[in-house]
Amino acid sequence: MSLSRDDLRAAVAAGMISEAQAASVLALSEARAGVRERIDGRDEPFELFRGFNEIFIVVGLVILYAGWMGVTGLSAATSLGPTGLNFAIYAAITMAVSGGLAWYFTLRRRMVAPSIGLTVMFGLAALQLGASIGWQLGLNFQERAVFTAGLATVAMLGWYAAFRIPFSMALVALGVFATAGAALIFQGAGLPRPEEVFLLSADGPFALLTVVLGLVALAVALAFDMSDPHRVTRRSASGFWLHVVAAPAIVNTVALTLFTDGSRGAVMMLMAFLAAMAMFALVIDRRSFIVAGVGYVVALSVGVLEDSAMLAILLLGLSLVLLGAQWERMRRALMDALPTFPGKDRLPPWTLLDERPPA
Repeated sequence: MSLSRDDLRAAVAAGMISEAQAASVLALSEARAGVRERIDGRDEPFELFRGFNEIFIVVGLVILYAGWMGVTGLSAATSLGPTGLNFAIYAAITMAVSGGLAWYFTLRRRMVAPSIGLTVMFGLAALQLGASIGWQLGLNFQERAVFTAGLATVAMLGWYAAFRIPFSMALVALGVFATAGAALIFQGAGLPRPEEVFLLSADGPFALLTVVLGLVALAVALAFDMSDPHRVTRRSASGFWLHVVAAPAIVNTVALTLFTDGSRGAVMMLMAFLAAMAMFALVIDRRSFIVAGVGYVVALSVGVLEDSAMLAILLLGLSLVLLGAQWERMRRALMDALPTFPGKDRLPPWTLLDERPPA
């Protein structure tokens, strides 16, 4: 009888071993057993909560936070308008209390949903702190926006360093987006219209910024993934949340730009781009890129195919179901067909369980 990845995750959750020790044990086991032939790579782990007790605690945390905001008036500090020094003090208290609760629910109890809830509360308090301090420093609106977003991003990086909550990386990425966007506005880029934020053909630089930062987030996500290809530790979960932010930033921007072109050539390029993203998602074993493009395929079907739109959507749904059912086999065929490239051996395994040699 051998240890599985679930056994190692349970040992880490129980505090019996550290994440680094779990990864080392698994790497040693695989090296002795023929490396990739003994790896279970059928799915990417995803967890929002481990039981209804976690939901119960989250409900309590939300009510507690709402009551605290009502008593202190912190909700007034969520804007970039005038705030007193007391708002900064209340926000700092909120961050400190969130840290104390995270020490218990995250480090001691290893709970998932309360950790996510506390991360959101800490991030909101960091925004409130930045807005209040920016007002006390006499910064103008644009300067306060940059300062607030930047301070919240740095605070969230510190939060991740302290508690290693994977969801924190999504907020860090969003904070970088917000800080960079606010800096562009401060430099005179002008506030973009919502429909132009993801449009490369628009006059402003925001769509290009979105693609660039999306690629940066993707690179960091892949670094997390490749440091834990067997997806035992929280590094791969951190990579997942970065993919959740990076994939829409890249796919949505390129797809929307091609979609609004309207020409037949642009439509063909859009379909080719989405197909390439699907293949890339198979290679890295992340489904977020495909999910990010589904909405645009539906919009394309309705806007371009007209009478045949419902048939196209039906075929799309069928394709997604088949892809989900045969993801492992399709990924194995693709990975076996691809030549060796740098980092290929550090990607999640693609050997199927029913095709492994007997022990």
